[in-house]
Amino acid sequence: MNSVISKTLIPSISLRSSTRLTLTANSPRHYKVHLPRLMSSESSQRLFQLKLDPLTGNSEWVVIEDNDELPGCSKEPLLASTSYLDMLNDSYRNKAYRLAIDKTVTKPCHVLDIGAGTGLLSMMAARAMGFNGTVTACESYLPMAKLMRKVLHRNGMGKTINLINKRSDELKVGVDIPSRADVLVSEILDSELLGEGLIPSLQHAYDNLLVENPLTVPYRAVTYGQLVESTYLWKLHDLYGIEAKASDGICLVPTGLDSIIHVKSQQYPMHCDAIRNEIKLLSEPFKVFEFDFWKRPESHRETEVQIKAIDDGNIHALVSWWVLQLDREGTIFYSTAPRWINSPANIGNGNWCDHWKQCVWFFRGKGMPVSRGEEVLLEATHTETSVSYNLNVQVPQTDIRQHDYGVGDFQLLLSPERIATYGDSKWRLSMLATVRNALHGRVNTLCVVVDDSIFLTLLAVNLSKTSHVVSLFPGLREKGAQYLENVAKANDFSMDRAEVPEKRKACLTLHDTHGRKVDMLIGEPYYYANEGMLPWQNLRFWKDRTLLDPVLSEDALIMPCKGRLKACAMSLPDLWSSRRCLGEVEGFDHTIVNTTLGACGELPSPKEGPCLPFSIWQCGEIKELSEIFTILEFDFSKLISSCHGKAEVQFTEHGMCHGFVLWMDWVMDAENSIVVSTGPEHRYWKQGVKLLRKPVAVGINGSKSTSEIGSTVVEALFEPASSELIIKHAFS
Repeated sequence: MNSVISKTLIPSISLRSSTRLTLTANSPRHYKVHLPRLMSSESSQRLFQLKLDPLTGNSEWVVIEDNDELPGCSKEPLLASTSYLDMLNDSYRNKAYRLAIDKTVTKPCHVLDIGAGTGLLSMMAARAMGFNGTVTACESYLPMAKLMRKVLHRNGMGKTINLINKRSDELKVGVDIPSRADVLVSEILDSELLGEGLIPSLQHAYDNLLVENPLTVPYRAVTYGQLVESTYLWKLHDLYGIEAKASDGICLVPTGLDSIIHVKSQQYPMHCDAIRNEIKLLSEPFKVFEFDFWKRPESHRETEVQIKAIDDGNIHALVSWWVLQLDREGTIFYSTAPRWINSPANIGNGNWCDHWKQCVWFFRGKGMPVSRGEEVLLEATHTETSVSYNLNVQVPQTDIRQHDYGVGDFQLLLSPERIATYGDSKWRLSMLATVRNALHGRVNTLCVVVDDSIFLTLLAVNLSKTSHVVSLFPGLREKGAQYLENVAKANDFSMDRAEVPEKRKACLTLHDTHGRKVDMLIGEPYYYANEGMLPWQNLRFWKDRTLLDPVLSEDALIMPCKGRLKACAMSLPDLWSSRRCLGEVEGFDHTIVNTTLGACGELPSPKEGPCLPFSIWQCGEIKELSEIFTILEFDFSKLISSCHGKAEVQFTEHGMCHGFVLWMDWVMDAENSIVVSTGPEHRYWKQGVKLLRKPVAVGINGSKSTSEIGSTVVEALFEPASSELIIKHAFS
């Protein structure tokens, strides 16, 4: 279970009779983790959920029992990694829905709520009818349905609202619900709008669950876009173009294979206000698609938009957002637009929240050059669950790439942050210097790359023509092997000197190494499956190093040689507000959900919120209040063991402390001269955030103010047996 940070319990999806593994309206909402695997048993009302141990990569099935116990709440923040809490703290959203429901549901009728969550919209609808109509709430995610029962009970509405723990496309009139519904209320939207299955859910509802010409809240949504130039956004996807400037001789993307590594063609949620100063706007905002909730939607549409450039530049990306019209008359709106968009309909776009962001679509390559006044044609397509874009232009003659020759069907899909890391010149030079120094004076080296680093694999083979490199690629596996085969010739090495074991093994044996001891064990560390997780979960490297100890030579070089848990006290008002404890939400008591949702704020002692991963640079208003300090140091020359550390922190700025931001610094060499940091100043990694139960006024130690605290003590305990890292603090 998720305590402070333990074995990550990946939230589950109750599939029941369906086997579709997509994030839809009938799935858990807004996850920050990878899609889990699930099984369910209709007869026993049990849900089997996959629990992942990030330190080993192992997983196991656990059982969530369905029971009707109402008192109390979950003892652990089971749903902390979802965005339910952030959504319920979004006052603009809550008020807009309340106003629209009060305006739409004016007499007793049958209201259907799809993806009911805690039941907020259902309770709003019941109240709007004076508790005289019928409300059916559909929530397929079992842990959420159990929590909703408690919320309904707390608000005296347990018998008023009919809660059904099924997918909406499993509901049958006359079996699950008494009749077709007159009104549909729902909030099945993600940052892209369609990713939670809005279209298929509406289609099924119109075909099977709703009366002819029903009322709906919301009424419609409109998606918008804007063409932009941004070097930062370009670095997130065009590794070929970035690597052309590299001087280390490593070709991750050789000429002619420029799509062998790329990001998935999709929209990526991002707080674009955080990079406003790094964006040049190349067009005015333009409308793309309109989605009407009040009628059955189409599964697929295409459109073309003629756009005039408002400045000279290179079109690197498209920033998109949507505006929600909640009522038929068009008086109640909610917008996810960035703050630079000024419009009367953009209610909510100045409100920082994490559950809805803008989206970024990357245009492949180094960008399309445009001149002020020039027109370009944008092609947009939407499917049931996504929107895609294409600039209908020819590749410029100055682009000399030989596209995709010899790649075939193989492509290695990496995250934008991983693409940018591989293209970062400072990061590459750090790795180059470390491996070059490690290989100096060594001959016939047996080197094992223990993680998923394709860069280190190529680097080790290139820097020593006599070395043999074994890459375990625990996450990439055969994809990594295929990649090496494709780029071997371009990097001038033979696959005789590089191999990827065919079968996944917990560790290598001397049989696997043909009786040879391993001279070098290296990693970044980077694990494909750990992307987006807490930074110290890459301590899996230490676990792997321990398992491989029997095959290491006595003088084996370990890289990195140390890991340091670093931290900084910070003011994070926007993030804290989005994760704070709930009281009344539009008149309905939600206090019972706080522990389960991992809230910070006035929790009963000793309850505290969990550590969660965030990109700090995207977290709205932020301010450092202390120097960066080290809490723990992990020595990889030794076997993995329990570790405890403590640090007294002196505050260096006045302000409200909302929590501690934590990250890992990887010490690559024994001389401590090369350190790779994953801290807040580096935007390609997420940090861990430990929010306080209550913000604390802090100031410079020794200042005259008696209302401010000058220092605090932070300690950490790492337990490899349970994979837990526990963070504690004590203000004085």
